[in-house]
Formats: sequence, C-alpha cells, structure tokens
Amino acid sequence: MDIESFFEEMPFADLLGVEITEADDGHAEGRLEMREELSWNADRVMAHGGVTFTLADTVGGAALVSLVDQPVPTIDMRIDYLSAGTGDLSAEADVVRAGGDVGVVDVDVYAEDDTLIANARGVYKTG
Repeated sequence: MDIESFFEEMPFADLLGVEITEADDGHAEGRLEMREELSWNADRVMAHGGVTFTLADTVGGAALVSLVDQPVPTIDMRIDYLSAGTGDLSAEADVVRAGGDVGVVDVDVYAEDDTLIANARGVYKTG
C-alpha cells in the first residue's frame, strides 16, 4: 500500500492540509501548515482542538498502516491538550500494539516552537 498516496487522497485531511512526511516500521510523522481559518481565536491564530485532533488521528493511523499495510478505521482516540497550538503543527506517532483485530498508537503533537501541545492514544481496527 502506498501510504503517502493513501493519506494525500483522504478528503478531510487534504482539506485541513495534513501531510504525512514519514511512515515506516510503526513510526510516522506529519505536519500541518496553520492557517487563519483553522484557528479558534479571531485575534490570534491558534489551532482549534479539532485540527490538533485530526493531525494526531491521521499521523497515528499512518504509523499503524506502515505495519499492517491496510486502512485502519479509528475505533477510539483520547487526547490531552497541554498548550495552545501556535504556528505550524507537527506530530510523531509510534505503534504500541499491532494486533490482529486492534492496534494502539501513541501520538505527540508539537507547535512550531517544539512545545508539546497534545498527547493522544488512538485505537484502530486492524482486522
């Protein structure tokens, strides 16, 4: 499966501008260029929580796809927001478990200045 093409052709991720920059051996990285229309604040550009969540979910899925070589629908995701997301965002994900029915992935999301802004744990269907 061509992971980069799969995620480039995902309509919602494409709409937000999520880009998978690396996906191999249970690890993935991605980024999102912050734009005014993705902000929750009219006075200062700060990522809406849904934007941060989508980046985490998409990069988490890419990490698991790199192991199981098939699409992995999200079953559940828990996210802790730690700080406001300012500037372009990036995410790093690592597979914790890749089972026959379910996979688990941990994801960290960073602001442009490398501040950790969110931790997430995603559960995805693998079988």
